[in-house]
Amino acid sequence: MEDVKIINITPENIGEYGVCGYKDVNKHIELRKKIEWFKEFYPKGLRMKIVFSQKGGYQGMLEYIPGKYAHRPVNADGYMFIHCVFVGFKNEYKGKGYALSLLNECITEAKDSEMLGVAVVTRKGPFMVHNDIFLKKGFQIVDNAKPDFELLVLKFDEKSKDPCFKQNMDENLNEYNDGLTIMRSAQCPYTEKNVNAIIESAKIMNLKTKLVDLQDANAVQNTPCAFGSFCLIYNGKIISHHPISNTRFENIMKKEINV
Repeated sequence: MEDVKIINITPENIGEYGVCGYKDVNKHIELRKKIEWFKEFYPKGLRMKIVFSQKGGYQGMLEYIPGKYAHRPVNADGYMFIHCVFVGFKNEYKGKGYALSLLNECITEAKDSEMLGVAVVTRKGPFMVHNDIFLKKGFQIVDNAKPDFELLVLKFDEKSKDPCFKQNMDENLNEYNDGLTIMRSAQCPYTEKNVNAIIESAKIMNLKTKLVDLQDANAVQNTPCAFGSFCLIYNGKIISHHPISNTRFENIMKKEINV
């Protein structure tokens, strides 16, 4: 489409374009927290590019950061790491090659920055990008994590060491054996929504509840869930690997506590 362009998001213009469908800084705490997080990590190499249409508005994005600061439990130092990519709030913008254009810009920047390559976590399940676009671009699957996460990499030099998931995820899970633990990071704006409602439902169920706001990359990299930026744990068991609605939470807990 002729009116579509890729725009580099900066601390100066992020409020103008919004993030992931959140556009009103005054209305959406999700956007305010994302902007604060973006400004913190931008000097460390965090970048975001969006697909913008004069007619359709914000229609996609790709976010990436040097692997040292990846908000996933991975060892990816030296690689550019993709947090998320999507295109097409409206169907007419899907299948036009915009996601590939975003990916190509990320790869070019990684090469220009003399990094080892580009890495990304994908998932066969919901809420994350599937591996299709990366496999077509030459990425290879180098590691897996429960229940259905994959770590892919495009290496610029095959002799470079593969990135990998943190090996202590199961060990970290043992720290959360008592009640309900909610972990979230401002990296993903969707982690804000529904959390207060989940906490209220947990109170009604008389569940001991702990909310953990992950403040930096190190905290996220030491979570027990491959999604990193969000996790729900009940008595040492991950009950959701991604943000969910309060209704979904209540249905899960009814099975867990046999209500």
